[in-house]
Amino acid sequence: MTDLPYPPKDDGPRGKDGLKSFWVTMIIILLSLLMVEGVVRLRQWWAYGSAGTLEDAYHDDRQTGLRIPIAQYESRSTKINTLGFRGPEIPVPKPEGMLRLAFVGGSTTYCAEASSNDTVWPHLVWKKLQEIYPTVPMDYVNAGIPGLSVPASLKDLQQRVKPLHPDIFIIYHASNDMSWEARKIAKERGLFDKAQETSVLGRYSLFWFLAEKNFRLWELKRQAEQGVNRLDALPSTFGAEFERNLHELIQEAKNQGGLVVLVKWSQQMREDHSDTKNLEASVSSLYYMPFMTPRLLIQGFGIYNQAIERTALDTGSILIGDENSIPGDPLHFNDSIHFTDAGNQSMADRVIKGLLASETFRRRMER
Repeated sequence: MTDLPYPPKDDGPRGKDGLKSFWVTMIIILLSLLMVEGVVRLRQWWAYGSAGTLEDAYHDDRQTGLRIPIAQYESRSTKINTLGFRGPEIPVPKPEGMLRLAFVGGSTTYCAEASSNDTVWPHLVWKKLQEIYPTVPMDYVNAGIPGLSVPASLKDLQQRVKPLHPDIFIIYHASNDMSWEARKIAKERGLFDKAQETSVLGRYSLFWFLAEKNFRLWELKRQAEQGVNRLDALPSTFGAEFERNLHELIQEAKNQGGLVVLVKWSQQMREDHSDTKNLEASVSSLYYMPFMTPRLLIQGFGIYNQAIERTALDTGSILIGDENSIPGDPLHFNDSIHFTDAGNQSMADRVIKGLLASETFRRRMER
């Protein structure tokens, strides 16, 4: 008996069921991703008072060419005044008899990680000084902007800060300048091409942005443990350009008639910490300088602090030391260099202590 051929396969209804199952799966995945995105943005709002990224608080200023805070931006943790500075409103022109402080620096002066404007160290310094000198009316401007190096601060001083006529300039710089200098060295040695950029999806999805960043941090930590693509030493000229730029910034502050205060740099990594502890503490700095090691980071910041000391001596500026009085632990540092609320308080305490120890400062306040 001849075998009959199989009847034609009729998968019409079954095919439709498969297509329907595919789209149901896709919809479930999409809804799950949207739910995760919502949870991440809710967490962001809970931590910072805004469901967007921290970049939403800045814009590119045509006049200065700098990326500065958006005037009157407000979240639960951050308020930008009408002049584009984090902090309370200040009168312009400056009232007669008013002592005005200007805090100059990058993200560690702006302090996006602080829970409110009132817990940022520039505000705490101003508040304490006003308590100590109640008969001296004073206010302040927080001229810190995330990402600013010393040359960028010089431009900001000349164009945005100068019209406010500060009397005292408190300068806290190092990390951004060190990052730029170290990148230049790494490029010359073929160890660095360009900074990692956020993907297109990461620009719109906070979940994807954080996932990318955390993966990079994990990868950097793994490479650091293996010693892959790392600088073996810093050149003898390291920090020289920073020192020259710092002199220019101070000269501009003095040209504006201000008393200058230089604050030495503090970070979570410490000489007396274990290698494991320093590796954990250095991850965010390695994010911007992936060719460094925790040992070189500590050495580099030490060289920059020596440059700050020499510059203070050369220019007759007040020097604030005691950088290790801020404990090098996660209670005081949000990452490698940025302060928690407790770290902001410790930073303010050491700045106040250093100011009150200066006869030049005390005479200025009494006058």
